Amino acid sequence: MSGADQRTEPVLRIEGVVKRFGEQSVLDGIDLEVAKHEVVVLIGASGSGKSTLLKTINLLEQVDDGRILLTRSTEGSTEGEPHTQDITDPRVDADAIRARIGVVFQHYNLFPHLRVLDNVTLAARKVFRTPRAEAERTGMALLERIGLGDKAREYPDRLSGGQQQRVAIARAIATDPELLLLDEITSALDPQLVGEVLDLVHELKTQGSTILMATHEMSFARRVADRVVYLKDGRIIESGPPAQVFDAPQREETRAFLARVRDPFA
Repeated sequence: MSGADQRTEPVLRIEGVVKRFGEQSVLDGIDLEVAKHEVVVLIGASGSGKSTLLKTINLLEQVDDGRILLTRSTEGSTEGEPHTQDITDPRVDADAIRARIGVVFQHYNLFPHLRVLDNVTLAARKVFRTPRAEAERTGMALLERIGLGDKAREYPDRLSGGQQQRVAIARAIATDPELLLLDEITSALDPQLVGEVLDLVHELKTQGSTILMATHEMSFARRVADRVVYLKDGRIIESGPPAQVFDAPQREETRAFLARVRDPFA
């Protein structure tokens, strides 16, 4: 299934979201949907609003207007209709919402005093009350899958940047989140380490994860995205399949941005 299948309720629906810092509108009327199993990639210059948008979804920033709806799928269950919740409602339990969303930031944010396996299993044990033995079985399986099973007992500072970011992704997916948010996850990495992290994201796509991610890696966006969304000055300028956005953009602003990305000295 891809985002082209609109018969199902979107996992994420953003309606008219506005976010201001003082007099500056960082998000200016954002409308966006992400379907189950869809990978939507946000592109745009620094300061375009990509990271702020992801933070509003994870309730790290409060919106000034509009709303964000998160739908719990009932696929494969007998619960009936999907349950949709307005997560911008001030009465919402923010921690309960965050428990349903996996997030990976630019900087790995691993706990330096915890070993790799403890980092990966922390949410399962503390938030979901999963017994340690069960959480560690799942965590070890994830670490083996990403080629880091032999690092389970190491502390994060003994790992390369690429390894740390892969551990951060493993931690984010360890509780099987409904939505995965990835915020410029390769921007702090040396160029030779970028590929190993992006390969893992591509693997998650093939396994059906629902992902909204911001990236400066245009070639990766072309390869992994079901839909590419170009932001400028807090607005969505253009949205469509990668082939359309990259090869035949409809808006002059998009064409100008892509030209600068391809040749920053032009």
